[in-house]
Amino acid sequence: MTPRLNRKLVLEAEERLADGAGGYTTVWTALGTLWASLEARTGREAAVAGGSVSRAGYRAILRAAPEGSPSRPKPGQRLREGSRLYAILSVAEWDTDARHLLCQLEEEIAP
Repeated sequence: MTPRLNRKLVLEAEERLADGAGGYTTVWTALGTLWASLEARTGREAAVAGGSVSRAGYRAILRAAPEGSPSRPKPGQRLREGSRLYAILSVAEWDTDARHLLCQLEEEIAP
């Protein structure tokens, strides 16, 4: 079965920029746009400093890109859909022909 890639997501990578005082600032840089099928999985509430957050798991299926390609997602990067952010936890081939990738994602929402 071919997945329905109907969600437009922006792949972003974290960059550290020197702040001139011996430290750094973290910024996220867009690497490109990917089309994906996005499916909600599980959710939970987690305690963090100053309160709690809701964490929801998702799986995304998207077109494959070769290893080493800047358009191939990696754990530690994230996908953005408007104001929604999905941390990429893992990436694997979805089908035996390696035409699609399966990404396990987590969205964190502060109430």
